Amino acid sequence: MSTEPTVFVVDDDQAMRSSLEWLIESIGMKVKTYGSADDFLSSYYPGRAGCLLLDVRMPGMSGLELQAHLAREDSRLPVIIITGHGDVSMAVKAMKAGAVDFIEKPFHDEDLLSSIRNALDFDEKQRSLQSQRAQIATRLAELTPREHEVMEMVTDGLANKEIAASLGVTAKTVEAHRARVMDKMQAGSLAELVRMVLIAGSE
Repeated sequence: MSTEPTVFVVDDDQAMRSSLEWLIESIGMKVKTYGSADDFLSSYYPGRAGCLLLDVRMPGMSGLELQAHLAREDSRLPVIIITGHGDVSMAVKAMKAGAVDFIEKPFHDEDLLSSIRNALDFDEKQRSLQSQRAQIATRLAELTPREHEVMEMVTDGLANKEIAASLGVTAKTVEAHRARVMDKMQAGSLAELVRMVLIAGSE
């Protein structure tokens, strides 16, 4: 799977596609253009790094329909909507559905490029977070049910004596469980353990 970010452009206007391709390539970004949503879907596979520059009005599947389709497929590809003046209400609808930005035609090149850079930054951060979640999930799976219970109480701010009283065990037993939790989770501090729990629960 390619990790190089790609700007995917879906627009039925050939002149617009060519203009966007030239503009995006002029600053060293990789770009692929498509004349329809179906063309894009026939070659796209989930997990590719980048962002999607999407026209609202197109023959066949519209931009909003493509956005909805990708959402159903659990795609995390950031979407930027390109819209004419009459389509602003559609663009707002797209934003509410998860698009990261919309750009009105005619647009300034630098405005569009800034939006693309922001979308690519967002995608990179999301990928990093997804990778962290996967690592944390693997570590959580190594915990026994009792260790998981102790971890939840520890990260809720309970002291060892309080946990011991709640579970009906000795404080030393809690300390042992806590040590194993820290080891299995590869947490160097309580703060780091809390951060992991928050990341795991932020899906």
